[in-house]
Amino acid sequence: MRIAVIGQSLFGQEVYKELRKDGHTIVGVFTIPDKDGKADPLATEAEKDGVPVFKFPRWRLKGQAIQEVVTQYKATGAELNVLPFCSQFIPMEVIDHPRHGSIIYHPSLLPRHRGASAINWTLIHGDKKGGFTVFWADDGLDTGPILLQRECDVEPNDTVNTIYKRFLFPEGVKGTVEAVRLIAEGKAPKITQPAEGATYECIQKKDNAKIDWNQSAEALHNWIRGNDKVPGAWAEVDGQKVTFYGSSLVDNETAVNGQPLEIPGASQPGIVTKSGLVLFGNDGKTLLVKNLQFEDGKMIAAAQYFRSGSSAAVELTEEEKTFAEQMRVVWESILSNVSQIEDSTDFFKSGAASMDVVRLVEEVKLRASSCQLQNEDVYMNTTFKDFIQMCVRKLRGEDDEEELVVDYVSKNINNMIIKMPHQLFINGEFVDAEGGKTYKTINPTDGTAICDVSLAQISDVDRAVAAAKEAFEEGEWGKMNPRDRGRLIYRLADLMEEHQEELATIEAIDSGAVYTLALKTHVGMSIQTFRYFAGWCDKIQGSTIPINQARPNRNLTFTKKEPMGVCAIVIPWNYPLMMLAWKTAACLAAGNTVVLKPAQVTPLTALKFAELAARAGLPKGVINILPGSGALVGQRLSDHPDVRKLGFTGSTEIGKHIMKSCAVSNVKKVSLELGGKSPLIIFSDCEMDKAVRMGMSSVFFNKGENCIAAGRLFLEDSIHDLFVQKVVEEVKKMKIGDPLDRSTDHGPQNHKAHLDKLVEYCQTGVKEGATLVCGGRQVQRPGFFFEPTVFTDVQDHMYIAKEESFGPVMIISKFKSGEVDDVLRRANATEYGLASGVFTRDISKALYVSERLNAGTVFVNTYNKTDVAAPFGGFKQSGFGKDLGKANYLSVDFICQN
Repeated sequence: MRIAVIGQSLFGQEVYKELRKDGHTIVGVFTIPDKDGKADPLATEAEKDGVPVFKFPRWRLKGQAIQEVVTQYKATGAELNVLPFCSQFIPMEVIDHPRHGSIIYHPSLLPRHRGASAINWTLIHGDKKGGFTVFWADDGLDTGPILLQRECDVEPNDTVNTIYKRFLFPEGVKGTVEAVRLIAEGKAPKITQPAEGATYECIQKKDNAKIDWNQSAEALHNWIRGNDKVPGAWAEVDGQKVTFYGSSLVDNETAVNGQPLEIPGASQPGIVTKSGLVLFGNDGKTLLVKNLQFEDGKMIAAAQYFRSGSSAAVELTEEEKTFAEQMRVVWESILSNVSQIEDSTDFFKSGAASMDVVRLVEEVKLRASSCQLQNEDVYMNTTFKDFIQMCVRKLRGEDDEEELVVDYVSKNINNMIIKMPHQLFINGEFVDAEGGKTYKTINPTDGTAICDVSLAQISDVDRAVAAAKEAFEEGEWGKMNPRDRGRLIYRLADLMEEHQEELATIEAIDSGAVYTLALKTHVGMSIQTFRYFAGWCDKIQGSTIPINQARPNRNLTFTKKEPMGVCAIVIPWNYPLMMLAWKTAACLAAGNTVVLKPAQVTPLTALKFAELAARAGLPKGVINILPGSGALVGQRLSDHPDVRKLGFTGSTEIGKHIMKSCAVSNVKKVSLELGGKSPLIIFSDCEMDKAVRMGMSSVFFNKGENCIAAGRLFLEDSIHDLFVQKVVEEVKKMKIGDPLDRSTDHGPQNHKAHLDKLVEYCQTGVKEGATLVCGGRQVQRPGFFFEPTVFTDVQDHMYIAKEESFGPVMIISKFKSGEVDDVLRRANATEYGLASGVFTRDISKALYVSERLNAGTVFVNTYNKTDVAAPFGGFKQSGFGKDLGKANYLSVDFICQN
């Protein structure tokens, strides 16, 4: 069809482009005159295509059509007028002239909310459903017959901007083009608008957007969001007109702490908090406002109301001066009507519009990718000087964000002062658990309490998941350039490295890990993990797939990796920080958000990590840490409908329960790293001293609290006695004691219940007839110490041959020389398959054995050599899914979905 597009804006531009794609001929574009020397986007697009563009300032004069204008319009020969968004009054001579008439897009479900401020009133009235109508134009105001309607849910905290961007714009473009398609096919209906339910509201302007405080909190919220951002709901505060933006309803059960702000007419004073300005309705309920704008156009974060204008100007370095000059050039290109950009030049008073804000934000990213701006940053810093000051502060990490408040528990220990957060970490804040519930975390070295830690409840889990969901769906994290996300993760790794001694000390006193091991492995590998996955952020990619039907129809098929959303992580107590890193780093790299439950007995490094993540600049809600019980917190995460993936490391029994809960709740994806009984086969042709050293490490590393620990050693009979003799000699040299002592080899077991299980485990072995060569007892001293233990003569049927101790207990069995297949049968006769090992100088034998061991990892002439680049996971009842390595990205098992 021959179509005239009458209107303006980006919406009109997109409708125009889609109509052309559909094969229609655009015979003319009728839009508004240039403003401040800049053409409307619709005009710019049409001029680029060589389509005639008419920029009439008006179509009517004193109620009568301007004939010269009408004549130029009729000369185009349009068969249909499409009015996607039009702010001008179009004469009926034009509306009725085409053969098919005229259709108009209207952003409400007519006949409700007729008029120019339809979106505003949809929100002001608190409608639960919104949408748009494409209707046939008549001589009434939005009264013509309906051609097409589409509806959507109105979210509780929607603003005009959010509902427009989410639905009314993208679906409105599609709907308008579909309406034209129906007309072309002769299938377009004309449904008379019903009289029932019809409403007409006035145009919202600044003078009628004043807030009436004698309303409920919900009504106040609806009024503010319904006027956000244009024209802006306002009130008198401290003698000046203040406009309110970014309203959301608040849970009234949450305590409000802050500085009171008197607001004339309000039922009670507002409260300026670190989250924003809390306001009260006449029903006593509350809402939260994020931003405020003053009469001079200056916008601030509401949380900074009493601090606005207090920050001193920063002195720019030479490099920062270069950046400032680059930005001056950008401002000049955007504000082409301004001859020279001065420090006092105001972006908006110089004619900039909302699209110019988007461009400016993107231009900053191109020149300084670490400077992550939001549109609001521009609105809050409108002069060139303020804008540069804000950018420089962000580049320096001094962007006047609200200060992270941490109620530390401090201890002078290990020749340093360690500062430990002890509250839950939810949505970027350390907060108490519901009801102020706490528990004591215990130092296994002496059995004394380290501190009280907040004990998460179900409501806390729900709050954390909601925060993670909002950060993923609405926040900057999921939309962030992958390379910028990688830089933030790398910055986090740098902060962890700066605090590595403190982290290792906390790990030592909370988990019993020997300090030197904690520094190298618990903390060191955690840092490596975040750095490794930081590098993967911009390398996650799908693939293009050649298909049979690719030709002659020129079809293209490709896959795309996308983040899953909220990932729950439940980690064990043996490597508190490292297990956090293994699972969290991959989630973050892919753009997911995280709710993590550390083991209840070892929460402190996870909470310290949360502090460092916040200081590294990770947005609120991306990381949430919930110390608490598995039965409560872990179960709720497994059941929660908004969690899309759960990663768990722990016992097989609990893993099965989690898998069932995840399936029953919402079929969320699961990765499980569970129990193990890893076999280590040592042949007589091994390098003996190395086999002894690595064999001991395979069992006693991290005092046996190691998921891949060699649960059973199979020794070829000809070397059995010598091997055992050498092991016992080395065990006797091991120093058991304070994990902070640099000479300590063997620290305390993690907690009392585990110590008791080790005692019972060894007693069972003795009762079954295994030979206890050494150890097997609790060390008689304060704390939870257990002697390194060696059993020999362990038969296949015994309990200790089949079940893991998860402690420093070496289980030794013999096998006869030459019976390789038989020892492989015995090694594989377990329901577990996490790791395994073989020692031999015969490479053929090593390959033969490694191919036949049923385990996720096979170590050859070494043990415990995990690396961030190598995938890690098990078979059978040791679980499924992989941590670490490229496998996280090339499979969908963990953090991505096709």
